[in-house]
Amino acid sequence: MTAIAQDSTPPPQGQGAPALPALPLSPLLSTGVAGLDAVLTGGLLAERLYLVEGIPGTGKTTLGLQFLAEGTRLGEAVLYIALAESELELRAAALSHGWNLAGIAIEEISSNDDILDPERQYTIFHPSEIELASTNQRIVAAIEKHQPTRLVLDSLSELQLLAESPLRYRRQVVALKQYLASKHCTSILIDDRSAFDDGLQVRSVAHGVLSLELHNQDYGNDRRRLRVVKYRGVSFRGGAHDYKIAYGGLVVYPRLMAADTRHDSGHRHLPSGVPELDDMTGGGLEEGMSTLISGPAGSGKSTLAAQFVHAATARGETCAMFLFEETRNNLLNRADSVGMRLNEALSTGLLSAQQVDPAELAPGEFAHAVVEAADRGAKIIVIDSLNGYMHAVPDERFQNTYLHELLNYLSQRGVATLLVGVQPNILGTTLTTSSDASYLADNVIMLRYYETEGEVRQAISVFKKRASAHERSIRRFEIDRQGIRIGPVLAGFHGILSGLPTAGQTPSP
Repeated sequence: MTAIAQDSTPPPQGQGAPALPALPLSPLLSTGVAGLDAVLTGGLLAERLYLVEGIPGTGKTTLGLQFLAEGTRLGEAVLYIALAESELELRAAALSHGWNLAGIAIEEISSNDDILDPERQYTIFHPSEIELASTNQRIVAAIEKHQPTRLVLDSLSELQLLAESPLRYRRQVVALKQYLASKHCTSILIDDRSAFDDGLQVRSVAHGVLSLELHNQDYGNDRRRLRVVKYRGVSFRGGAHDYKIAYGGLVVYPRLMAADTRHDSGHRHLPSGVPELDDMTGGGLEEGMSTLISGPAGSGKSTLAAQFVHAATARGETCAMFLFEETRNNLLNRADSVGMRLNEALSTGLLSAQQVDPAELAPGEFAHAVVEAADRGAKIIVIDSLNGYMHAVPDERFQNTYLHELLNYLSQRGVATLLVGVQPNILGTTLTTSSDASYLADNVIMLRYYETEGEVRQAISVFKKRASAHERSIRRFEIDRQGIRIGPVLAGFHGILSGLPTAGQTPSP
């Protein structure tokens, strides 16, 4: 992937001041990681020096190999200089991703094999005084030999330990930067943070800095995040971006920013296929609106959401469901038992149903999956349940922020989003969910249990609807083999939402 970007923009000139010469345009080089290119708004400016830092296990070497592999795909000369790992270890790591490293030159630069020989130990001179100069010479010789346009040097910790002092180390990095610039080489220097310096010496010299972070979780998979600490002259997507190390290399999920895709969309009604329910919702749900279906466990929330999906797929519209609480097989069997043929929609590709494990999925990865469903043209997206989604967000302080960005993005794409929220109580008037997200949703449909005449029944009401008028009545709600049934208004009852209503008269069945 090659694009053109302005290295920087010259400041405005005063009246009568001589015009400054235009700065040369620099091509953007793909890193070989599509998500990272999106974060960098295109890739890395060519012929610059970049720092990739992170503790061991964050995928620095993998990223370096992907960067070089992309160069070989484009027919460029590339070089990997290994100061700490052997070529055998590198090839074994590449093999675990299905790569053979063909076209990537590897130069292994390490201490002499006889360093453990007592007769070869330095007695007058400190090892750094001899080994640093020797290492520099071998690095230069490798570059002169291969004349690469892309270079990865792994890792800076070896040079830092040999240089000993921060001043000497900084001078070494500056000299290396100037030399590589003269060779028109785009270089990535890897720092594993195993030395004693805080890394600021190289950060100030590098044109761009990528930080790979590893966050240990109390339960489930560890979370990995990427940050662009610095990128001179280029506007990049800031903040933390989730990524994972999968077979084939790093996969980066850029942080979702709804403002990037802001545009107006229509609000066509999407009926449910149940006339009484459509009357309650003012004709159905609207495109671009989010709806929270809330109620206690077993009250029919998931079935109600599936009804909207069933009606949409029957119209030939694409839908997607993300399941946190139950397995996909259970959903399909339950829908089939009440007359909703979701299996047919799955077989034709109109419906996708993905089972999600919140302990294994990073928030950015889940958002990426939802965005992909919207990009494929999904008109209705169901997240079942909201409580399960919130367990996938590691920092509860930002749960509503994550949800707000996701709902805004889907709204701008004209997607009707259904959020299933589980109430913690069986009977009672508490309207909060684990995320208290009702204020974020455009519409709120409430299902409740109530007790009457020795029987536990269900009631449905539309509490909130932003785009159109709706019924404010409470109706009886039932599910049988024929599907969902909405009964008459429960006009003779008082206190239905408390779960223990009083009746002036018995409503018609």
